[in-house]
Amino acid sequence: MLPRSRCLICVINVLIVSFFGVSLAMASEKPFESFDPNNSRSWSFFTDGVMGGISSGKAFLGKSGPDNFVRLEGKVSTANNGGFIQIRHSLANYLDKDIKGISLKVRGNGEKYYVFIRTSTTLLPWQFYSASFETSKNWNLIKINLEEFQPSGRFLRKTIKSSSIKSIGIVAYGRDHNAKVDISEISFLK
Repeated sequence: MLPRSRCLICVINVLIVSFFGVSLAMASEKPFESFDPNNSRSWSFFTDGVMGGISSGKAFLGKSGPDNFVRLEGKVSTANNGGFIQIRHSLANYLDKDIKGISLKVRGNGEKYYVFIRTSTTLLPWQFYSASFETSKNWNLIKINLEEFQPSGRFLRKTIKSSSIKSIGIVAYGRDHNAKVDISEISFLK
């Protein structure tokens, strides 16, 4: 009975170490972007004005309690073949092959917004993969699997290969509306 109880104790110890090791590893993962003004990545803001549209807006960094965030706000207009305002970050290096999705901490004015991903195969300016998310006045954590992103045209692959992602954008898009969305964190999920 004594050898059996030692074996059981060893198994329990291994399980505890494994459980807490995984938990600690997950807790120590840092977000891809936390919009810290001292350490934020380079994001570009642009509107449909690059193609003749009349949407207008701005993006700026802010702070709410412990949360740093970027705010994308403005007026989206579909006049003149327009219909978007956007912030985008181009990745310096491609992501690992084992990335399965993206996580966003967001709040907003109750409107629907989009994540646009461009890859090494989205060569034309109007090519991208998109997934939508809803906002509310409270911070919410949104998780989107890469499989949920839809290609903007039939000539693109049906699914995204994470190792081909070259940029990520947060976009107010596709309909006339007032946009106001805050993003506090962006993480890539394995």
